[in-house]
Amino acid sequence: MKKPKNLIKEIENFQPFNEQEEIDKNLYLKALKKNKDVLSRNDEVLHFTASAVVVDEDMKQMLFVYHLLYKNWIYPGGHADGECDLLSVARREVEEETGLKVESLNNGEMLAIQALPVTSHIRRGKYVSAHTHYDVLYIFIAKNGDKDKIRKLETENSGVKWVDIKDIDNLESPDWLSPVLDKVKDKLKV
Repeated sequence: MKKPKNLIKEIENFQPFNEQEEIDKNLYLKALKKNKDVLSRNDEVLHFTASAVVVDEDMKQMLFVYHLLYKNWIYPGGHADGECDLLSVARREVEEETGLKVESLNNGEMLAIQALPVTSHIRRGKYVSAHTHYDVLYIFIAKNGDKDKIRKLETENSGVKWVDIKDIDNLESPDWLSPVLDKVKDKLKV
């Protein structure tokens, strides 16, 4: 696999919001420059992933999926699986997991980054060791007329729903999600 020059440049241009993002940015760049398998699942320690905050046109609701592995409500996302264009990965994951066609906001720039822990689990009958997701988060908008077209993806989630942004703190979600959502709300000024 070739070095992902465009992704490296995108991360180099990313302006960290806080100390966590500054530290994670440096980790991401080291990984991309040194590890040829980092965009695949072949690396046993870390995987690059892309996720999506999907909001409605009024910026009042956010889309969540009930993830089968995490057994909690989270935003859509998934593994890069060799793809260097993480914005496309995030968009694809939204469409696969929810059925929605979405448009990127913020000129397709990264909204946030965060290294997230993943516990060991069984995936499609095979053991997967604990590892870290080097996640890149983008923001997308769904047309209000399309909001009721959501559907679940049985292999990944058992539910999809819109949640008022003011109520997301009450959502049943993994411990790691709360600080990410706080950061997102700060960045979106909601």
